[in-house]
Amino acid sequence: MNRLMGTLIFMFLLITGASCQNEGSKSSGATEEHKHSNSETYYTCSMHPQVKEDKPGKCPICHMNLTKVELDESDIEEKNHKVLKHQVIWQCKDFPDVTSQVQEVCPLDGTPMVKKPVLQNKAAKIVAKLKLRKAQVKHFKPDFFPATKMKMTKKIRLLGSVLQSEEKESNIPARIGGRVEKVYVRSTGSLVQIGDLVVDIYSPKLITAGEEYLLARESYTKNKSKEFKDMLEQSRERLRQWGIKSFQFEKWFRQNKVPRKITLYSNATGIVRSRNAIVGKYFKEGQNFFELSDLADVWVEMDVYEHDSALVSIGQKVELKFSAIPGKVIHGEIDFINPVLDQKSRTLKVRTTIENSHGKLKPGMIANAVLNINIEGMPLVIPRTAIIDTGKRKVVWVKVSKRGFRAKTIQTGYESEGYVAVTDGLRESEEVVVEGNFLLDAQAQLFGGYENMQNTEAAPHQH
Repeated sequence: MNRLMGTLIFMFLLITGASCQNEGSKSSGATEEHKHSNSETYYTCSMHPQVKEDKPGKCPICHMNLTKVELDESDIEEKNHKVLKHQVIWQCKDFPDVTSQVQEVCPLDGTPMVKKPVLQNKAAKIVAKLKLRKAQVKHFKPDFFPATKMKMTKKIRLLGSVLQSEEKESNIPARIGGRVEKVYVRSTGSLVQIGDLVVDIYSPKLITAGEEYLLARESYTKNKSKEFKDMLEQSRERLRQWGIKSFQFEKWFRQNKVPRKITLYSNATGIVRSRNAIVGKYFKEGQNFFELSDLADVWVEMDVYEHDSALVSIGQKVELKFSAIPGKVIHGEIDFINPVLDQKSRTLKVRTTIENSHGKLKPGMIANAVLNINIEGMPLVIPRTAIIDTGKRKVVWVKVSKRGFRAKTIQTGYESEGYVAVTDGLRESEEVVVEGNFLLDAQAQLFGGYENMQNTEAAPHQH
């Protein structure tokens, strides 16, 4: 009896074990099937990535062996990329960098915040996807950089030249017609100061005015009437307007004689850049004896390339260095921006005014300038080395998993100190490949990683 019971129990356990093993096999099979359902495997040609087969073989176009490609579900991007909706944030009216997600009072000036609509970046266009094999990962040592928002400053290096300031240009004109009898200024480049002797002239009209002054003064001395006083003042004022100094006509009165040659004095200070006065030459009223340039202040005119022209504004600080003044940095401020771009050089002329009281800066000298610019806002930036610029588009490789990478097209803004602002195509904190992106690029081209995500036609990456 006991032997029969033992036999029955053994048979029951055997049947139960077989059933559990069968269930385990089904469960294992289901798990394996689930694994396969989460991945996509196909075979493609490295030369013709539009060819996709579900089993190994040869390319029907070039007859090369097909290459196996495995893609997880996480590597399959949605076909339709939608634009994110507008989000409304609040900002200070006079301080747009200060923002808030709720309406409140600006903490800087106490004014109510105003709405600012912000359109977020569009979903990036995926132009390639790639998954490395485990053996490849062991030898692939990339560096990553998370897309980050930061304040950007840009240094623009410019080349400029010293010019004479038009604001300081002056001249010594003939205030009355006459013939030059003597020239006191030796040559162009001479320094002339206010009160210096410049020319002697013979002018019948001026001599007549001097004699009228002597007659009016003599008449007023004898008769203190108002009429003679007015006549005297008019004759004095006429001589002053024609450039005659008070001590000159006082001397004429003492000598009771007007000289035939009358000396004229400088009414301005500057460097002679044009010497028109020549002995024997007759000058009409308004013509210039000399043209002067005052170099106490000089202009430095600089050329800004077209792609940087939008960053320049009045009041920005500029640092200047001159080979004539080694070791010294002169600080200036942009006070003029030409409204028209030079069509030949494709540059924009900007200018600063520099004090030159010691006269060390001469027109024509070359200046090396640095313009420091703070770019507005907090743009999303990545290193310049992360971008593959093909000329037609700019591509970055983004890490999506330990072995998975995607190539995205991006739109870029300004570049500064090795970083580039990204205006479209990336989200904050996405990790881009900084070193190793060209290896991924080559791998994708060799094994058909580049493709049009909207259809099955090939769109190879063009260099």
